Amino acid sequence: MVAQVKTNNKGFTLIEAILANIILCGAVLAVSAISTRSLSETRLNRQYEVAASLIDKQLCLIDYTGIDQFVELGRMEGVVEQFEPGYHWEVTAAEQDIDNLYLLNITVTWVERSRLRRLSVDTMLDGTGMIVDIEQE
Repeated sequence: MVAQVKTNNKGFTLIEAILANIILCGAVLAVSAISTRSLSETRLNRQYEVAASLIDKQLCLIDYTGIDQFVELGRMEGVVEQFEPGYHWEVTAAEQDIDNLYLLNITVTWVERSRLRRLSVDTMLDGTGMIVDIEQE
């Protein structure tokens, strides 16, 4: 008579261990891909914030000096190399049919990873600025 030995297996089999490792590796790769993408999008978001800040500064300057004087000066574009990457801004102003009203377009462009990025703003300004000429009597 052959005696049957009953064994209690309390560990994992080799196949279960391999499958657990595969699932763990997949989860680690997914998390690292998400974090890499997040860092890339954060950098791009910062570049758009810098471009919006440059547009805001340009609009404040134009509003302060007055659109009439700005158009007379003729400086309608420039480059800001203070930030990485370099930003190029361009302003176009078109006088409207209504007196002293200008349609203003400010566009900021930059190159990020050999791809041209652009942020453009349209607004209307009247022809009076904050600088007031004081007549001397």
